[in-house]
Amino acid sequence: MSDAPDFDAPAIATLLASVLPDSNGSVTPPIVQSSLFSFDSFEAFEARMAGDSNADIYTRVQNPTVAAFENLMAQAEVGEAAVGFASGMAAIASTLLAFVQPGDRIACCEHVYPDTFRFMERLLRPFGVEVSYHPARQFVDDPDLLNGVSVAYLESPSSIMFEPMDLPRIAEHARHHGVVTMIDNSWASPVFQKPLTLGIDIVLHSASKYISGHSDTVAGVVVASQPHIARIRDLTLPLLGAKLAPFEAFLLTRGLRTLSARMKHHEASANLFVDRLATLPNVVRVNSPGANSAPGLNGRSGLMSVEFDDSVNIPALSNALSLFRLGVSWGGFESLILPARVALAQAGEQNSLQKFGVSPNLVRLSLGLEDAEDLWADFINALSQSAA
Repeated sequence: MSDAPDFDAPAIATLLASVLPDSNGSVTPPIVQSSLFSFDSFEAFEARMAGDSNADIYTRVQNPTVAAFENLMAQAEVGEAAVGFASGMAAIASTLLAFVQPGDRIACCEHVYPDTFRFMERLLRPFGVEVSYHPARQFVDDPDLLNGVSVAYLESPSSIMFEPMDLPRIAEHARHHGVVTMIDNSWASPVFQKPLTLGIDIVLHSASKYISGHSDTVAGVVVASQPHIARIRDLTLPLLGAKLAPFEAFLLTRGLRTLSARMKHHEASANLFVDRLATLPNVVRVNSPGANSAPGLNGRSGLMSVEFDDSVNIPALSNALSLFRLGVSWGGFESLILPARVALAQAGEQNSLQKFGVSPNLVRLSLGLEDAEDLWADFINALSQSAA
C-alpha cells in the first residue's frame, strides 16, 4: 500500500489552522449561512463594488465557509487558488466555458465522463466549438496532436476503462502549442495524484466523490493558478450562478479531514480485488491502474472495471450481490456496481460508452469502506451463482 505524503491527518490539521476564519477557537469552519454581507461605510461599499477590495459581499460570489474549503483544496493540489461549485458538472461546464469560444477546438481523451461528453456534444459543438476525441497514447506519442487546439481535456485514468496518461509528456506538448490543459482528478484525489505538479494547468474534481466521501454532498471544485481561477470567477461563476453553498463546503471540509485514511483503505481493498480477479478464468480484463503505472500516480483508488467473458450473466451477478448496491456515483462508504449495459441503456443521445466501444460484459465496481474480505466473499458468491 502506497504512502500518502503531504496530505495526512496532521497536515490537514495544520492546513485548517491556516485557513479558518476567526472562529473563537472552533476546530471546524463555522457555517456562515448568509446570502449577503453588509458594509460599515459608503466608502467600503463603493470600494468593493469597484473591485478595489475583496470583502465578502454576496454568497453567489464568495462566502467565508466556502473560502475555507477552497483554500484547503488549493493547498492539497499544490495550486495557487481554487473555486467551489454546486456540482462536478458545474465545475466542468464553468471551466470549459471560461476558456473556449466559437471557432476553438478541444482535444478530449476517449472514455471521458459521459456527462462531460454530452456537454461537449449537446452544448459546445452547436455553439461552434469543435471537439475531437483521442486515445490516451495519442496525446503522448503525437507531439503535434495539439497543434491548433485551444484546450486539452483529460482524465487520468479515464472513465470506465481507467487508462492512465503520461501527464508530464502531455503537458510538455501542450506548452509547445500554447494549449490550456484541464484534467478531472476525481479518481485519484490529491492523495494519489497532483497534476499541477506535473505541468497540467487546471485540475477539476467532482467533490461529491472521494473529497466528500460520505455520499451526502453534491459539489465540484477547480484548482489552478491565480489568473486561471480569476478568469473563472469573473466570467462564469457569478454569471452561471452554480455556486457552492456554505453547508456543502462545511461537509467537504469534514471529508478532507479523513481523505488520506479513506484512500488508503480503498486502495487496500482494490489491491485485494485486482490480485484475486486476475486468477479467475471468466475474467477477461481488470482495469485498475496501480501506483507508478504512470508518472506521478502514487496509488490505486477503489474505482475499477472488470470485463467478463460470455459465461457470466451480468444481470444475475448484479442481483445476487448483497453488499454491493446497484447505483451511480462512487467514493462513499458503500460499495457499488454499475453494469456497462445499464449505462448504455440511458435515454438520450449517443454517449461516450457507445462511441468508444465498451463491452456490454463490463461492470464498474466502486469498493467502499466495508471489510475487504466481506466484499470479496459477497462478490465471489454472486459470481458463482451467475456463471454458466
